[in-house]
Amino acid sequence: MSEFLGSAFWLVVALGLLVTFHEFGHYWVARRCGVKVLRFSVGFGRVLWSRVDREGIEWRIGLIPLGGYVSMLDERESAVPAAQKALAFNNRPVGQRIAIVAAGPLANFVLAVGLLYLMFLVGKPDYAPVLAEPEGIAREAGFRAGERILAVGERPTPTWSEAANALIGPMLDREDVPITVRDAEGGTHERRLPLSRLAPGLPEAEAFRAIGLVPRPPVPPAVVGAVDPEGAAAGVLAPGDRILAVDGQPVRDFEDLRRALARHPVEGPAPRLLLHLERRGERIERHLVPRLATLPQGGQVWRLGLSPAAAHDAVLRHGPLAALPAAVKATGQLTGDTVGMLARMLTGAASLDNLSGPITIAQVANTTASRGVAWFLYFLAMLSVSIAILNLLPIPVLDGGHLLYYLIELVQGRPLGDRVLVAGQYLGLILLASLMGLALFNDVLRLVP
Repeated sequence: MSEFLGSAFWLVVALGLLVTFHEFGHYWVARRCGVKVLRFSVGFGRVLWSRVDREGIEWRIGLIPLGGYVSMLDERESAVPAAQKALAFNNRPVGQRIAIVAAGPLANFVLAVGLLYLMFLVGKPDYAPVLAEPEGIAREAGFRAGERILAVGERPTPTWSEAANALIGPMLDREDVPITVRDAEGGTHERRLPLSRLAPGLPEAEAFRAIGLVPRPPVPPAVVGAVDPEGAAAGVLAPGDRILAVDGQPVRDFEDLRRALARHPVEGPAPRLLLHLERRGERIERHLVPRLATLPQGGQVWRLGLSPAAAHDAVLRHGPLAALPAAVKATGQLTGDTVGMLARMLTGAASLDNLSGPITIAQVANTTASRGVAWFLYFLAMLSVSIAILNLLPIPVLDGGHLLYYLIELVQGRPLGDRVLVAGQYLGLILLASLMGLALFNDVLRLVP
């Protein structure tokens, strides 16, 4: 599948799942509150599929998968027979209307917990938060190669991704942060990373590089990740093969394999190697003749035409019981990180370039899907939290705008006037269109080399 088709496919899968769950939250609570539901739609535009159930509810799928809606009986939208007035949304008590509107974002939070629970059960492969030689302000702060980052502030960092995520907030705020590390001898130390020394206005990617915390690259195991169709191993080795030995010499990783090839001088004839492999649990032998390749800096080496499998050396995993509180905590962290980023974009502490539209979402969906189930589950959870928070913004036409209206009604004892509601709808559409336009503009800029 091409990158374009893959991105489009995983975008539809992701948004289809998240939008359906969001709208089902509205639907489920509306039914429990006695409101008559007319239509449940996933997607907008031309109807691709629809059916009407025995209760008269139309279920449909629209062509454009960038949203959805639940249509309810409402006197403000169409005439309602006298016998059904009690079933209309606008005639329900304000508390029930608040519950129905809030149920959509709440469903996304619940879904995020479920997705992260599954992620922890499957196990998300990652890299250990172990440092290579630090640079920049990290080196000046006393960090050393081989140290493992245990926590950033009070936030534990079991993997490199967790450590990087924990650093984003303090980096944007230019706040010094304590970091707990464990050295190669097992000693624990707390070092203070002086993020206040980062230059104001430094772009975020450059600021992260200026920090100077560099992960130690793991050594890939001797497992074949891909075979060059034009290389020496084509038709002989296959992805997933584990190389156990070359000419009787044990091989543990790709570095051992490189050394085994380097033992044969490039001036002589091509060697005929005997490889001992493990393939799908079975031990086999294969003969292979490498080919010479010229290095960019000059010189020649023997090559098999292989690339290693992913060299992850850490897995974020919990058992069935521990995974649930971990998922709840991770959802809270994602919520805090997302709200914090939105607040920083509003105050100018973070760039508006962080706002992403459907193109970037599709690309990230495709990338995470290619990295495995656990990474895609994490992406879905992150997107589900983002959808929940976006819908809670106090912008008319969004759930948050309706909640604001109903809270005002609750305080003043009567609903807002029609003129205020209409003006709010226009304002909300303008704000929402501006946000979507900016997000799409950022998407296009990222495509420009």
